[in-house]
Amino acid sequence: MAPHLALLLWLVLLLGLLWFDPAREPGVSLALWVPTIWMFFIASRLPDQWVGGHVASGAAAFETGDSLDQVVFLFLILLAIGILVSRGFKWTDFFARNAPLVIFISFGLLSVIWSDFPFVAFKRWFRDLGNYLMVLIVLSDPHPLEAVRTFFRRFCFLLIPLSILLIKYYPDIGVQYSAWTGGAMNVGSATSKNGLGAICLISGVCLLWDTATRWSNRRGRRAKTILLINFAFLVMSVWLLHLANSATSRVCLAVGCLVILAIQSGWGKRHVGFLKVLIPMTFCLYLMLAFGFNLNGELASQLGRDPTLTDRTAIWKLVLSLHTNPLVGTGYESFWLGPRLESLWQSESARGINEAHNGYLEVYLNLGTIGVFLLGLFLVTSYRNICKKLRPLSSLASLRSALWTITLFYNMTEAAFKWHPMWIAFLVGAITVPENVEKPSSDHTYFVSSRERGVLVAAGRVQGDYI
Repeated sequence: MAPHLALLLWLVLLLGLLWFDPAREPGVSLALWVPTIWMFFIASRLPDQWVGGHVASGAAAFETGDSLDQVVFLFLILLAIGILVSRGFKWTDFFARNAPLVIFISFGLLSVIWSDFPFVAFKRWFRDLGNYLMVLIVLSDPHPLEAVRTFFRRFCFLLIPLSILLIKYYPDIGVQYSAWTGGAMNVGSATSKNGLGAICLISGVCLLWDTATRWSNRRGRRAKTILLINFAFLVMSVWLLHLANSATSRVCLAVGCLVILAIQSGWGKRHVGFLKVLIPMTFCLYLMLAFGFNLNGELASQLGRDPTLTDRTAIWKLVLSLHTNPLVGTGYESFWLGPRLESLWQSESARGINEAHNGYLEVYLNLGTIGVFLLGLFLVTSYRNICKKLRPLSSLASLRSALWTITLFYNMTEAAFKWHPMWIAFLVGAITVPENVEKPSSDHTYFVSSRERGVLVAAGRVQGDYI
């Protein structure tokens, strides 16, 4: 098939899925397209990269960044603020319910003061502020459950078929070659094989959750069609993950699926207390085995992979040898800048990298022990909030538990507590917000405030309780 014909068929398929998706809910606000577009760029490539075709680091978007990237992201951030204001978002209530996260974000802003590159650090902090605003749009939708479903389904529809298209018909975009071995690496719509792995991981977990929560209605005609589409995209996600050859994402996908199936099963519903303890205890056991008995290296050797986790252990030793401020770090997203970066790139094992390949270590380098403590506090409090929804079991509880669990494991070998699709997916499950909804008085058309209509084309307003 000619590449141009394949591109046309992909576009027709995408439009058909978005318009005729049987899971499409008419009550979901059109404002949901703003976080969808934001998530698309973070998970794939920056606007300038799609226009110009060159691949650069996503973290550099607001550093010296291309003007197109800055304009697009600034526009989306301002649009998000406008949407939340138009909804009458209860900021005071949000701050009270998410105090550890607010403190963590505020400390990041404060750390700009001691950064060697304060202007760059502030731009990155402001850019990352958009992650939280986008999540708030999803969760404050008049129909939050449907909004979460729609947000992740659109994510899958946009990126999974596109990655297949680029790998098969546009290899100059969808395939890269290792600078060290010369071997081909399938990256699809992302900028690296690990980026493609993250896309498949998020898609696989969310599709399985959607399938599990709809399974009891599987005999209905609409449910059958939805489940068939879910199964097709699950197969594509797993196949793409195999092509990406991302070990971290494969392990995390298995862990996330186990969590969802356990919680949704009859056994899990009868043993909620056991599951609440099992999930964090499993991670603690993993930490002891990984660092006390070199479990990661042993497993990698048994699977025929590099026992150094593709030089990650060497990178960890190297960045720690620079002896950054142990209490407050180098400042928000400031470690991989200037002379430090130049000296690191002189090392054979760290040449060309711009992250520590460990989320906890990355936070330590930038925000020190205080930053790691605040992040840990947020993780603990968010898990407590998630556990409250396990009995009685809410529709989002299993997805939230799975995203929380895989985020812990994923950040052991990847840095995802920042500008990363995994961080946004995690925040969808970890943040607690006012719904801004109440039962509509009549039909289920677009329920959006009249002020929001000035931001996006929509109609109606609702207000209410919490999720």
